[in-house]
Amino acid sequence: MSNGWVLPDEVLRDAPAYTPRPGELADLELLLTGAYAPLTGFMTRADLVSVSRRARLADGTPWQVAVTLQVPTALAQGLDPRDPARRALVLTDGEGAPVAALEVADAWPVRDGVAGVGGTLRRLGDGGHGPFQRLRRTPEEVRALLPPGRVLGVIADRPLHRPQLAQIAHATRTLGAHLLVLIPVGEDGTGGLPPESLVRAVFAARDRMPPATLVTVPLSRRRDEISDALLRARVSAAYGVTHLLSTGEMLSGAGLRVLVPRELAYDSRDGQWRWREDIPPRNRRLALTQAEVDDLLDRGFPLPEWHTPPAVARELARARPPRRHRGLVVFLTGLSGSGKSTIARGLSDALREGGERTVTLLDGDVARRELSAGLGFTKADRDSNVRRIGWVAAEIARHRGVAICCPIAPYAAARATAREMALAAGAGFVLVHVATPLEVCERRDRKGLYARARAGLLTGMTGVDDPYEEPTDADLVLDTSDLAVDEAVQAVLHHLTETGWVEPKLPPL
Repeated sequence: MSNGWVLPDEVLRDAPAYTPRPGELADLELLLTGAYAPLTGFMTRADLVSVSRRARLADGTPWQVAVTLQVPTALAQGLDPRDPARRALVLTDGEGAPVAALEVADAWPVRDGVAGVGGTLRRLGDGGHGPFQRLRRTPEEVRALLPPGRVLGVIADRPLHRPQLAQIAHATRTLGAHLLVLIPVGEDGTGGLPPESLVRAVFAARDRMPPATLVTVPLSRRRDEISDALLRARVSAAYGVTHLLSTGEMLSGAGLRVLVPRELAYDSRDGQWRWREDIPPRNRRLALTQAEVDDLLDRGFPLPEWHTPPAVARELARARPPRRHRGLVVFLTGLSGSGKSTIARGLSDALREGGERTVTLLDGDVARRELSAGLGFTKADRDSNVRRIGWVAAEIARHRGVAICCPIAPYAAARATAREMALAAGAGFVLVHVATPLEVCERRDRKGLYARARAGLLTGMTGVDDPYEEPTDADLVLDTSDLAVDEAVQAVLHHLTETGWVEPKLPPL
């Protein structure tokens, strides 16, 4: 593929533009750099059918995993693979800058409102931006840097602690291989760390690795673990890896030799990491689990030096400060009249009085007026409203503030999106379901909305003629039928204190 290729002006000017989802953008970059070779673009329908039936592309080339692009049906209907003037689609990054042109060879319906498109790609522009661009080399560039012989690949999708570093050192010595560390930097982040924080944490362990080449790769996780493992192995091979060290979750190598390391433990007799079964039980200390590492960081406790190199520990403490100093989104959901706005205001006042946190209240009605003016109450518009609130809240929390949101948010998918945005920003997310029954909300009816809906003067009223999907993942459930406002606020504060998001208050003398 040739970088800098430009469509004819008349085609480029008239071609529609579309911004793929984060995972598709990661696939796009891997396609453009040749990391997905032999693929030269997103798959067509014939490729997908052939891959699902016989693990080969339509032309017979071995390939096991679907790599697809989905677009709105309305956009696909404007494309015509048979017309050279109407088969170009410009793909842009999240800021709207052109990244590539897709020459559409096929378009097909996927589900209601969504279509698949496939075809070959050509790069537009200079190849992107963002932190650590100097480390984002193409497979061809990396292969040219590697010494001849065996190459041990490690996909560092988590920070490297002492047990992982010991496994890497042992495998490198055993193979007599050069070490290539691939650091995934998909937009979704990994393990609660932003991509740039993961890169810094991996580099902090570099002085404890054998001689190594480190590169960043725009890999995003797929929901299917087997597909994820197969693609990671494919990408590793494209970068020149001959042997791949398993992370414990990836056992499929897609043609590569995969090394599955034995479990290590810390030997308290001399401070070394050895095979677990070679250490007497009284001298054996097992590696910390990820949950234990997260718990120590959340509570502000230092990671023990026997387990984590000090430089890595410092990077993790900076990237994942204690919960009481980290950004937080408190998301209250419930029917109109349930009391969520009143609780949100009381919670905001209480946190402001404490003075430890910067607090922003995103009231549902205010957000409708300031963020979502012009949106109606269809499902799509309601989801857009919640997504906008979730995005603003995540940006507040990214900078370690507390965002309190209280929209109705009737649909589970939109609430899940708000949670994902907060977590991707490195913040916490607490979902509070104000589960006051409908009949109680109707009796209150401070705004007269239920009365108008029952009289047929208002349609799309949640709980009356529009559904409310009750959360199954709420962190706290409150029913204000017999609960005073102060009691409800204290219940939320108690939860935040118990889970470490708020400093406990000392009892008055």
